[in-house]
This record gives sequence, structure tokens and C-alpha cells, in this order.
Amino acid sequence: MADHHPVRERSRPGRRRPWAALLVAGTVLLAAACGGGEDSGEDGGTRKVTIGLVTKTETNPFFVTMRKAAADAAERRGAELIALAGRFDGDNEGQVAAVESLIARDVQGILITPSNTTGVLGAIAEARRQGILVIALDSATDPEDAVDATYATDNFKAGRLQGAYVRAVLGDRAPKLIMLDGTEGSSVSRQRHDGFLEGFGIDDDSPAIRGRANTNGDRNLAQTATENLLQRTTDVNSVYTINEPVADGASTAIAARDLTRQVTIGTIDGGCEGVRAVEAGKYAATVMQFPVRMAERGVAAVTEFARTGEKPSGFTDTGTELITDQPVRGLASHDTAWGLQRCWG
Repeated sequence: MADHHPVRERSRPGRRRPWAALLVAGTVLLAAACGGGEDSGEDGGTRKVTIGLVTKTETNPFFVTMRKAAADAAERRGAELIALAGRFDGDNEGQVAAVESLIARDVQGILITPSNTTGVLGAIAEARRQGILVIALDSATDPEDAVDATYATDNFKAGRLQGAYVRAVLGDRAPKLIMLDGTEGSSVSRQRHDGFLEGFGIDDDSPAIRGRANTNGDRNLAQTATENLLQRTTDVNSVYTINEPVADGASTAIAARDLTRQVTIGTIDGGCEGVRAVEAGKYAATVMQFPVRMAERGVAAVTEFARTGEKPSGFTDTGTELITDQPVRGLASHDTAWGLQRCWG
């Protein structure tokens, strides 16, 4: 463990900083000052607690909600939030650049949703070496103890819930499945994928899988991928999706082929838009996550660390709930009315 107040390294003259050369989407969110967000300095004064947030993208509604929740939590605690993001899901270089930028800005804590479970480890290690608390949100690093703590969804469980539900809806029909994954090398993508297969009751090499594609969690890529897969065969009755933007893209492609009635789509996220899509029948179910909890707990942990030096540790599951208006026996679920009252909360 690094000391709480180590000597910071100064920039060497002429040193090339990747974060300055690489465009990283970012927003600085300033919070009103109050006593709870002040950290005692060595000179007897105080300075405002500064927290960095690095999300996978700036535009995915999940991360938009997380960023707003973190900003609100920082404001309540009198802290300053610096929010940065990769340019797309899987932009490891962008996230590394963001972490390097936050180190240079002398933040006390960094909250990160790592796109690549291992690619950002070097930058995280440097942050921790300089005494910065690092917490993973939404996605664990590999290994998990590369960060001080993790506040995230149990993504294997979320995938398993989706898989068990979709399989139950099929009933006696033989499964004919399309799998729309996230990003190559992503722990979240692998955990949800594997969880779905376990819940669905098949192996990764099962002939029930009629097609698969990586989508980087992006709606447009998912629509194109689904259109391409349906050109090979329309004999499909179920679709696994990594998240709700992907489910929306898949649903659009499926509707264009007039296959909506025969295909059951499951997904994961639980945003208000996704819950409304379940209510409208575009997807059969979504598994709700709670990014607001992740952000609030992360901000609270950093401000506590700045005040007392106390560090959180380990993995904290922030919860999952199955949302559907067509419940099945043996799986606990909530309806869309319940979901709309709690979207991501």
C-alpha cells in the first residue's frame, strides 16, 4: 500500500504526456464548497477534495447517469469532480490518458469503469503509487486487487438472470439463439456472456447458437451486426444482448424483418428508456443495475479517505433486479411500473 501523503513526482522538462496529445472526452464538474469536502493539508490549511471519474464512454446513457450521480454526490460533500471518458467502449488508450491526466491534476481519488480489464493496470498502479485511492465502478479489473475496491454489478449473475428468463419464455421450443456481445477482452462482456449461457442451459459451442458478434456495446453496430446475421438465417427465436443500446439496435433490425413476434430479446441495464422498451414489448425483460449506487459509494469512499486516510477494500455487489411484465415461474422479478420508479437508482 502507498503512503497517504507521498511526495508527488514532478514532470520532467520535455516529457511527452500522452494525455495531452490524445483527445479524451471530458467535463469538469465543480461543486460548492463546504466543510465535508475539505482535506487537511500539511501546512495546516485545507484544500477541496478533488475526485476523478473515468467512464468507458461519454454518451452511453448508463455512464451519463453515473456521471450525474457522481457530480451530485460530490456537490453534496463539497468536493470537485473531474469527469473524463474514452471515445468509445473499448478505448483503452483513452482511459489510460485520462488516468494520467488525473494524476497530473493531483486528485485524491479516481473512480474508473475500465474498458479493458488489464490494459489500464499500469496507469492505475502509478496512481496508487502516488497515494491516490483508485476504485473500480461497474467493471472489475483483472486482478480485482489492482484497485483498492470495486463497487459493481455481479455481471455473471446479471447474465444468468437474462439467460434463465429467455430460456423460460421459449418453453418447449428448441432454442435458436443470436449472441450480441460487448468488447473483446472486456471482463463485463465475458462475465455476462458466460452467465447467460449458464442461465440459458447451453455451452459456448452449442449448435443452438446461430450467430454471434461483438458490438462494443453500441446501438448502431448492434443493428448492423443483427442485419448481417439475419441475412444468413432468419430461423431465430432468441437474442442475448450485452446492454440496452445493443438490444435497441437488435430490435430495430428484427422488426425490419418482421420477426418481432417470433424472437425473444433479453438485455441488461435497467435505464428508464430500457424499462419503457420492455413495457412496449420491444424486449421481453431487462436486468436492472444501479449505477447511481456505484457513483455515490465511490464518491463517499474518496471523501472519507481524504478526511481520515481510511481505504475501502474488496468487491461490493451493488445489486441486480429482473424487470418484466411477463413473469415466469421460479424467477423473482418486478414489473415495469416498479422499474420506472427506480431506473438505475
